[in-house]
Amino acid sequence: MISELKELFATWMAAVAAAIDAVGAKLVRRRQIVLIEGQGNGFTARVTSTGTGASLPELSFRLVQNRPEPAVPPEWAAALRGSQLDIVMRRDHVLVRPLDFPKQAADFLDGMIRTQIDRLTPWTASDAVFGTSPPAPLANERIGLMLAATSRQKIEPLVRLAGDLRVSSVAGLVDLHEAESEGTRIRLFEAQPSGAGRTVDVPRLLRLGLGLAAAGAAASLIVSTYVGGMLDAEQHELQQHIAQRRAALRINQTGGSAETLLAKLKQTTPSSVVVLEAVSRVLPDTTYVTELRVEGDKMQVVGMTQDAPSLIRLIEQSPHFTRATFFAPTTRGQSDPGERFHIEARMTPYFGDGS
Repeated sequence: MISELKELFATWMAAVAAAIDAVGAKLVRRRQIVLIEGQGNGFTARVTSTGTGASLPELSFRLVQNRPEPAVPPEWAAALRGSQLDIVMRRDHVLVRPLDFPKQAADFLDGMIRTQIDRLTPWTASDAVFGTSPPAPLANERIGLMLAATSRQKIEPLVRLAGDLRVSSVAGLVDLHEAESEGTRIRLFEAQPSGAGRTVDVPRLLRLGLGLAAAGAAASLIVSTYVGGMLDAEQHELQQHIAQRRAALRINQTGGSAETLLAKLKQTTPSSVVVLEAVSRVLPDTTYVTELRVEGDKMQVVGMTQDAPSLIRLIEQSPHFTRATFFAPTTRGQSDPGERFHIEARMTPYFGDGS
């Protein structure tokens, strides 16, 4: 009960914090500035949203030893302080390539790309920053997207520059096409530079006040339910002991013996051999199994096939399995002959007749 109350309270706090953030964003409108990277470490800054200040002419400078030359004018320094800065990086500094995945992998795209980033790019997962365009449907139940990636060393001078300019937040973007357009940009990274200048963080102050008020109410609620939770746990444990004792008495009354218990265990425990035979009957000839695991009443199978979604239906039709589902994303490498699937299913408790 206490864990459920904590989860409910955390969910409620997250919803309230999101609402406070939205209200705070309206109360404190930050200036939005775009910084476009050009040739020879050159940059051009322009104001895209003035917030509460006045508009400014474009600013051009070069980055020399991590410092702007010429120096940023005072009016621009004041405008940049506490603003939201978008840096549009040069296309030749970013690796852009198309990717496609099975349609069923739409909910796992970020994790799948992150685990394969060292194969898709020249950098390891710890050295690369990347972003993707929204997925678009393709033929044969697949989806396509554009991957943009660059080295973390490339963005460090930009984040350092944003910190020196004392912006509130900085984001790195890249244009998919030569013409500048916000609709064709991929967001590579977002950061809040250390030492960034902030005036009054209204959302944080509101969340802090709400958190202090709610903490007192939550503490009294937890204390009031603590004793009840302990009693419920003890009652549940006692009921389990009673049920186990009654089951043991019933077995003894019906002439239960070691042989009876072994026979019952045999009839109610799935056999690994029977599971393997049932899987081999269900899967088509074009499917290859590389790994089969049986844990309790759960079976997990990993392998290669031409049509992974159809395996769910085939396994569900077998009387030996129920509740078949994917427990990991379905992937397809460039050198793989098919789709690599990861399926798990619940096994029916009786495997004794072998049918």
